Amino acid sequence: MSHQLIECVPNFSEGHDLNIIKQITNEIESVEGVKLLNVDPGKATNRTVVTFVGNPDPVIQAAFLAIKKASELIDMSKHKGEHPRMGATDVCPLIPIAGISMEETAEYAKKLGARVGKELSIPVYLYEAAQADKKRNNLSVIRAGEYEGFFKKIKLAEWKPDFGPAEHSVKSGSTVIGARDFLVAYNVNLNTTSTRRANSIAFDVREAGRVKREGNPVTGKIVTDEKGNPVNIPGTLKSVKAIGWYIEEYGIAQISMNLTNINITSVHKAFDEVCNKAAERGIRVTGSELVGLVPLKSMLDAGKYFLEKQNRSTGVSEKELIKIAVKSLGLDELSPFKPEERIIEYLLKNISMAKLINMSLSEFADETASESPAPGGGSISAYIGALGISLGTMVANLSSHKPGWDERWKEFSDWAEKGQTYKNELLKLVDEDTNAFNKIMQAFTLPKATDEEKKARTQAIQDATKYATEVPFKVMKLCYDSMEVIKTMAEIGNPNSVTDAGVGALCARSAVMGAFLNVKINAAGLTDKAFAEKLIAEGNVLEAKTNALEAEILKIVNGKI
Repeated sequence: MSHQLIECVPNFSEGHDLNIIKQITNEIESVEGVKLLNVDPGKATNRTVVTFVGNPDPVIQAAFLAIKKASELIDMSKHKGEHPRMGATDVCPLIPIAGISMEETAEYAKKLGARVGKELSIPVYLYEAAQADKKRNNLSVIRAGEYEGFFKKIKLAEWKPDFGPAEHSVKSGSTVIGARDFLVAYNVNLNTTSTRRANSIAFDVREAGRVKREGNPVTGKIVTDEKGNPVNIPGTLKSVKAIGWYIEEYGIAQISMNLTNINITSVHKAFDEVCNKAAERGIRVTGSELVGLVPLKSMLDAGKYFLEKQNRSTGVSEKELIKIAVKSLGLDELSPFKPEERIIEYLLKNISMAKLINMSLSEFADETASESPAPGGGSISAYIGALGISLGTMVANLSSHKPGWDERWKEFSDWAEKGQTYKNELLKLVDEDTNAFNKIMQAFTLPKATDEEKKARTQAIQDATKYATEVPFKVMKLCYDSMEVIKTMAEIGNPNSVTDAGVGALCARSAVMGAFLNVKINAAGLTDKAFAEKLIAEGNVLEAKTNALEAEILKIVNGKI
């Protein structure tokens, strides 16, 4: 896949018949350059949310084929479900993920809309970033009246579709296509069956809030301003849309939310606010569910948030943070939450590029000992460095939870977080060093029959060799920098673990020296001598500073045992 990546999240009005859903997703998977990430059917909503990513053109093609197939298989005249809807493909948003602007993504949405309108004769409305008319860029405003009301609505001059006929299709309905930011669809479960009470909580929290009334908040007379417009009481959460509904499948009411900007209102903030507003109304939150996919950051931020509330160290592994988030949010109440299937970055990860760090310890040792030249000293140096800072991080976490040191938990938690960052970077470099070596090997296999080929091959070898010096140099810098954490833990950390900090320092120094050997041997093959000499000079300084720092740390450690 090239650097331009967009995500498409079409919502189809079918949540029961898995055969129909499969036929639609087969169309998506038939397009090369597209990766199907998630299929999330809901019985009560009678709706399936599908997520796929790829380069823009293949994504547009896959979306068109899916919309076409849905229009053939879904009959809207027979459709019933809890979720508002107006068509077989109810909504089809495009979301910029990497290397592409919102404006460019909106152009692709228009391209898709024009094709659906022309070739499938389905009325298409553009929304969000793809819609220039601000009076009709909001999905809920467009969809008002739903499938049943659209036969009349579409005839109104102000509701003429952007593409396709001004004739609401009996079978397929109408479709909304647009471009928007990443949105998290998130439902919070309640210990009630009352839709009315769930709606009250939804109105408490959603940005749009509720209409102000005199006396009774439900039946009282609507309060208007001097122009006769209803006065609104805004809800407590910005960038949140919410409604309450009853889910027969689970026998509970839910608050169904769209978090339209997770930088403004995060998943955990939305969860906590719903808990507070529910409690005020005598209702308890029992858990929650994510519909479709969630960014990794949302889960990590939630994990840290709940650990901080407990005065616990947040400097724990990614896996542990996700586990805390899942348990705290109750994401596994209705069905198991599998991070590898629900977190977008995990689904996009190219496992083959990170094969070493996914091995067991014995597999890694076997692979190193085999006759293949990689992984070699560079990868091993990065791994030793990762183990060194892991020990320093362990001391920070033990110190954070040490009885009697309760008031210092945050101080040590911050050090542990710093250590985790170094560890994660070094683990990436375990594989990257081997990838860098393989790039050199690949460059040597390039053809060299003509002068042009020889020139291109020589350049490729030089570029790969330069990269193969930069990776171990990065290992050197990270390992030296990580020793700040290790030294601090030797000085102020849990005294029972001071020798662990000492072993961490020995690992870090070995990693720096080992990586430097790699820098030197690869730099020797560079024609850019000025670059090579500069790197070696900097490496010599780093090595000397590392040796001095290791001696300081060992002096502290030996003074305490």
